[in-house]
Amino acid sequence: MATITAAIGPLMAGFSAAKSHGFNKLSMNVSRTTSGLNFTASQLSGTKISATHFQIPTPVPVDALPRPSLLPVARRICPFTGKKSNRANIVSHSNHKTKKLQFVNLQYKRIWWEAGKRYVKLRLSTKAIKTIEKNGLDAVAKKAGIDLSKK
Repeated sequence: MATITAAIGPLMAGFSAAKSHGFNKLSMNVSRTTSGLNFTASQLSGTKISATHFQIPTPVPVDALPRPSLLPVARRICPFTGKKSNRANIVSHSNHKTKKLQFVNLQYKRIWWEAGKRYVKLRLSTKAIKTIEKNGLDAVAKKAGIDLSKK
């Protein structure tokens, strides 16, 4: 109990002295060196508070950051016909033109592949679906240069 009183005693005495002089806040002495702010010493308790553990970490270079795995992005393009989005204008009554994209009507379709004796799930335009129904999957894939064994 004596250690607590010894530690609090100077603090309370200093606080009452600071309050009697009209100060409402604790006054602190700040020491500066060439490296910046080093420590803070309180006039009331006389203890030094170290600021070395509050240092700002050095920034990490951008090249050292972990990158997410590069996954293939599903493009809005038909692999069989090569159809892709069209740039067009929205024209208002006042003839004000605003750019817009007209996307291809792409559908996920599961088609039976006779040579592979299995179904193949493809993302096709509706025009490609009609062409495959007419000419067959092997002929259209061969013309487009697509290897169906990977899909």
